[in-house]
Amino acid sequence: MKRFLSILLAMVMVLSLVACGDKKTPDTPDNPDTPDKQEETIHIGIVTGSVSQSEDDRRGAEAFQQLYGEENVTLVTYPDNFTEELETTIQCIVNLSDDPDMKAIIVNQSVPGTTEAFRKIKESRPDILCIAGEAHEDLPEIGSAADLVCNNDFVARGYLIIRTAHELGCDTFVHVSFPRHLAYETMSRRIAVMKAACEEFGLKFEMETAPDPTSDVGVAGAQAYILEKVPEWVNKYGEKAAYFCTNDAHTEPLLKQLLEYGGYFIEADLPSPLMGYPGALGIDLTAEAGDFQKILAKVEKAICEKGGAGRFGTWAYSYGYVTSAGLAQHALNVIKGESELADIDDIAKAYHQFSPDASWNGSNYTNATTGVKADNTFLVYQDTYIMGDPGWYMHATEIEVPEMYFTVK
Repeated sequence: MKRFLSILLAMVMVLSLVACGDKKTPDTPDNPDTPDKQEETIHIGIVTGSVSQSEDDRRGAEAFQQLYGEENVTLVTYPDNFTEELETTIQCIVNLSDDPDMKAIIVNQSVPGTTEAFRKIKESRPDILCIAGEAHEDLPEIGSAADLVCNNDFVARGYLIIRTAHELGCDTFVHVSFPRHLAYETMSRRIAVMKAACEEFGLKFEMETAPDPTSDVGVAGAQAYILEKVPEWVNKYGEKAAYFCTNDAHTEPLLKQLLEYGGYFIEADLPSPLMGYPGALGIDLTAEAGDFQKILAKVEKAICEKGGAGRFGTWAYSYGYVTSAGLAQHALNVIKGESELADIDDIAKAYHQFSPDASWNGSNYTNATTGVKADNTFLVYQDTYIMGDPGWYMHATEIEVPEMYFTVK
């Protein structure tokens, strides 16, 4: 009997080891060099808008999930009408912390409610890394709740977009937005920077208002308004005007009409060759999915065929895509002890994994009122690519933005 029990115990131990060996975590996605010992299970949650509102953000989250597996990476979407469904938005973020193996939660874009959600998570799970991508709330506020915040560089880009428009020969810059966005500190400061840059480079600055897609008119109503108004705007401001809109849903109809009636488009609020261009051009990019070099080439070819060469720009790699996937990768690198959370070089390293040929630049966020730089909040941007035959980069990441613009408000 003793011998039988000894054999049975040995068999149980062997089976236990086999079961542990089959369990994958983001640390070891099919890695042949995996140590024999069981490593800590790491689950990561990524929260984005829906495909209809923020397709690039969602696709980047899906790319990261595909890399590390559905069993390790959980994807969640907040409501399209997040301004009216604040509690639902907060709860869908907080619910991820119920998973005892959850180690990091990334929200991109960090719409209103993200700060409160992070505070709730930290009350019960201070061990979870809370990371905000493209925050809609005031950066000092969300920075007080998040471990890390990464936004597009609204200060540097506010200057560089105007500089690029000037270099392309534009004489007017038209900013299209609505009251909700204009109330955001990031966007109001960018407008101030754009106005100052227009004065420096001799461009007229104009503002137009369009419906908020989260209002009663919805996305369809907001897009219909843009389609109707662009011909009037082109007639009013001329074909040498460059246009910029602050909302993803406005981008496609704006591009479509500018191609038809004239005007320039330097880059989207959250730039990408996928942002508005496929719908505006009527092209299918299914075969090129995930390959941004092929995506850009196909978009550029279509732009040139429609007579838009030299008038339309983008980032070669989608900002929303790279932010979702890159911040999740950065979180994993930090958890594994391979990166420092608040190190811009380590953040760039993770971003480069999903944009290998891109040129990036960035800096810590500076509070315009106090002049103090935030340790955990970073502003980043990629070089601007103007589509043509052939197209060209503007080398925007190499240009030194005058210091005065970082405190303009």
